[in-house]
Amino acid sequence: MKLVLLLALAVLGAAFALPERKTKVYLIGDSTIAQKEVRAYPETGWGTPFSHFFDSTVEVDNRAKNGRSTRTFISEGLWQPVADALQEGDYVFMQFGHNDEAKDKTDRYTTPEQYTANLERFIAETRAKKAIPVLLTPVSRRKFDSSGRAVETHVVYSALVHDVARKTGVALVDLDVLSRQLYQQFGPETSKLLFLQLAPGEHPNYPEGKNDNTHFSELGARKIAQLVLQEVRRLDLGLARQIRKPVVKK
Repeated sequence: MKLVLLLALAVLGAAFALPERKTKVYLIGDSTIAQKEVRAYPETGWGTPFSHFFDSTVEVDNRAKNGRSTRTFISEGLWQPVADALQEGDYVFMQFGHNDEAKDKTDRYTTPEQYTANLERFIAETRAKKAIPVLLTPVSRRKFDSSGRAVETHVVYSALVHDVARKTGVALVDLDVLSRQLYQQFGPETSKLLFLQLAPGEHPNYPEGKNDNTHFSELGARKIAQLVLQEVRRLDLGLARQIRKPVVKK
């Protein structure tokens, strides 16, 4: 009777056992990463395809928001919930710069000194929770010179990210360089396919067309996300062991 009771308790305990906690990967940044509303389609942030690269032990939580700089991400209360929720072994991928460097937009502009301090704050508060920070330089805009060479568009703020990475010893994904290399491979004309480039009447969300060299199409978002995934492997982050494996047909 005692054995039966013990077995019953064991079965009951297994039935109500808490599921193993997933590794959380937080994405913080701007519109080039963010999840988009239906009314913005086919604009796509690279965080959307990135979330599908990992197995069931990982949950990608995309907190990036359109128009945010490091300063407004903090002042609007977007960072604190992430910092509070972090647990040991989680990741924070941080890519800012597009809005921080926009001097003509005083609602979001962040000085180089404050940009550096904000990135260091994100890193320190991530590490305080025994989570893992990953720095990304701002993804490049599409710009070519007269000779057809992809031109650097974030000279100052990308360099600042490198400085912070060296100072703090944080893993760095140089997405600025990698994205420009991608655009160069596609060339000045074909690279338009990577961006929100639409002729008038081509899509109901943009009846007058769109000529956007900052925000990505579905194809562009996937290509950029693949670059980030490639760097997860190259940097040998623990997360690399949780990349989805292909289904093998028997």
